[in-house]
Amino acid sequence: MAPHSLEPTEEAPSYDINLPYKPASEKDQHKQEKVSKYPQYLPQWEPIFFPPCPEFDFFDPALRADKEKKTLLRDAEVKHISPKMGTELSGVQLSSMSDAAKDELALLVSERKCVVLRDQNFADWGPANQQNFAAYFGKPNYQPVTGSVPGFPGFHIIYRDGNQAEIDKFFEHKMTSTLWHQDVSYERQPPGYVILCILQAPEVGGDTVFASTAEAYNRLSPGFQSVLEGLRATHSSEKMCGFARANGGLCRKDPIRTSHPIVRLHPVTGEKSLFVNGEFIRGIDGWKDPESDILLNFLIDHITKGHDFQVRLSWKPKSVVIFDNRTTCHTATVDYDARSDKDRHMFRLASMAEVPIPAKE
Repeated sequence: MAPHSLEPTEEAPSYDINLPYKPASEKDQHKQEKVSKYPQYLPQWEPIFFPPCPEFDFFDPALRADKEKKTLLRDAEVKHISPKMGTELSGVQLSSMSDAAKDELALLVSERKCVVLRDQNFADWGPANQQNFAAYFGKPNYQPVTGSVPGFPGFHIIYRDGNQAEIDKFFEHKMTSTLWHQDVSYERQPPGYVILCILQAPEVGGDTVFASTAEAYNRLSPGFQSVLEGLRATHSSEKMCGFARANGGLCRKDPIRTSHPIVRLHPVTGEKSLFVNGEFIRGIDGWKDPESDILLNFLIDHITKGHDFQVRLSWKPKSVVIFDNRTTCHTATVDYDARSDKDRHMFRLASMAEVPIPAKE
């Protein structure tokens, strides 16, 4: 898990193949605008520098919720995707939810880890309404290296425009497109609730896979759990910022390093979960690199192979997914025909929450 230096080069393999790190050429921009159903959400890089996020108070809206969720579920059809995690809701609209319904939605997400809402008009609601909705669940996060919507820096644009040559170059270095992670785990107060809204997707493929890191923790022996509860790991955005700069992109925020507990406590459900990922962790605090590598690789291998505590979500038009970043890891999949004209285009809005609570003080 120790990071490797990346020398600036145009031939460097993509850090995350789902994301562009710099503006497209003028020719490619014209092409993207022609084929995109939502050209106003194509990634733009405003040269704005973000200062460090100050400490802030956070109250989880799920703690206000009616435990029976009577407002949210009054007209909803509920379908659980798997026993351990994942619920699909239909018959409700995010754009018309009352505050009581939003509180209950937060509780449902806390309990079920990820919630899929179908047939939403959320994508057409406009960036101001979308960003305000996400801000109900926590402080907006500003991603430092990827494109956003002009005037709305809380948008993180996820865009794959079918560049087969770039994908081929990526797989000269990598064996899989999967990159299991929690979003923005390097922040002092990482996101709790995260919204993904699809704008355009391939007819088949491009799914997102989620794993329950709470159930992953539960599968470990009590003795092993006890060891992990005393450990912390350092999360950092240095590798991500370094890659963006090496490839001609912007990094609009100084790199961050933050120490977090490896096992964290959920403020709503009381669950313990593993807070480790394959993207942002530099190592276990106080351990040598080989020791740290062995344990972190074991934990990430355990999470990613746990298909009996995972769900794979397909992106249908007008779908929105809201997930709990505190008790899940996730990855996109680039398994579709990149030569088709079906771009994979979505946006993320991440709502920052509490400082991770250690399972053992």
